[in-house]
Amino acid sequence: MASESSRISRSSRTVSAWRPPVAGVVEVFHARFTEYAYPMHVHEAWTLLIVDTGAVRYDLDRHEHGTPHDTVSLLPPHVPHNGSPVTAEGFRKRVLYLDGTYLGDELIGAAVDRPDLRDPLLRRRVGQLHGTLLRPGEELEAESRLMFVGERLRGHLRGDLAAPRPADPVLARRLRELLDERVVEGIGLNEAAGIVGAHPAHLVRAFSAAYGIAPHQYLTSLRVGRARRLLLDGRTPSEVAVATGFYDQSHLTRHFRKLVGVPPGRFSAG
Repeated sequence: MASESSRISRSSRTVSAWRPPVAGVVEVFHARFTEYAYPMHVHEAWTLLIVDTGAVRYDLDRHEHGTPHDTVSLLPPHVPHNGSPVTAEGFRKRVLYLDGTYLGDELIGAAVDRPDLRDPLLRRRVGQLHGTLLRPGEELEAESRLMFVGERLRGHLRGDLAAPRPADPVLARRLRELLDERVVEGIGLNEAAGIVGAHPAHLVRAFSAAYGIAPHQYLTSLRVGRARRLLLDGRTPSEVAVATGFYDQSHLTRHFRKLVGVPPGRFSAG
């Protein structure tokens, strides 16, 4: 899953938590509770919460709030809150604890006033980000998804969901050249943005608009292409995974099957 994980299973509680190697994410926390209620407490990090089944009732700044399925809840750091299930069936939730990389302290007041955001696009993006964080080796994709989530959260809190900037083919080409140079070692989104002198969000949008594919998808395609050639040279899938920049053999197999239609072993066996 990720570098640090823990799991607790009881009749009324199932918890999974880990810290992914993605800048800005302090912790990922997935849980199902039926009877447990949180007392008043605070976090040092921002709490980004979605509820998949059931609902949570909580108090924040002496006001009661709730979390139906279509809502994204953003609880600011250092502000006391609690939490309890609305019904006897309990709830299942997914939480990201975020540091100040994407959300500054100047937004705390707005988050206290508007912690529950009804935004289907944001809800879908947060769910997709959780799915990506479950898969080791997908850091570039996770960084891209987190960047768009942070951008939309800031837009809500500032009351300014601005339209995307226009296409920039020159910038897109510069990122493509970087990815071509670093197929095996890869490159983080923030590092790439620093090299080309662009905001990460604009960089991803420019690349996707120019080539019809996200940067992480482009990089994965290059790696699978190299893997095909090495497999045909007689290398084993485990050797190929290391040589082409995948996290491990299962990581290679997942993407190879998706793009080629068969797993690496069957491909090289003819």
